[in-house]
Amino acid sequence: MDTSNPAVFVNGALLRMYVGRRVRTVIQVIQSDSGGVTGKSTDDHQLVVKGSQPTIPLTNFVEVIGIADSDRSIRAEMWTNFGNTFDTNNYNQLCQLANGEYKHLFI
Repeated sequence: MDTSNPAVFVNGALLRMYVGRRVRTVIQVIQSDSGGVTGKSTDDHQLVVKGSQPTIPLTNFVEVIGIADSDRSIRAEMWTNFGNTFDTNNYNQLCQLANGEYKHLFI
């Protein structure tokens, strides 16, 4: 595993802290077109994901890894389908741990 450029776990509220850096988040897909994918973060912020488009159809929930362009947009490098159901509350708790007291346990 390459740890030279880790992606920080973020939700919509935490994204603003990592503009210009590599992040990973889960969104619920609202709309997908040639301009990108619009989605809802696990803490109900609207995000736009641009850049490399996935080559397979997206499920309801997807993980996106890429560079945070702004506090509401990500330039995607990689997409992973997470299925049609997802526990958003657990993901938000993970984000809090990964950015708080236990930050040292996460890459």
